[in-house]
Amino acid sequence: MIARSLVDHPEKVVVTIPDDNAPDVIRLQVASEDMGKVIGKQGRIAKAIRTVVKAAGIKDNKTVSVEILSEDELAEIEQ
Repeated sequence: MIARSLVDHPEKVVVTIPDDNAPDVIRLQVASEDMGKVIGKQGRIAKAIRTVVKAAGIKDNKTVSVEILSEDELAEIEQ
């Protein structure tokens, strides 16, 4: 919800939790041209997103991290 409100292409925002060995990692995928909007100047927006997710995880006694990837980066990982 936060990322969709920041980007120009909200339909391309995908949030996934990988099934592999990292159950406490959330992947946030955005369009390549929206990466700057999600990261922000000096990473401030990305840091704020991670802080909100971390706070929600603490509520459930979990340590959660957020990976922010563009469509291109995700395609490379999945190959």
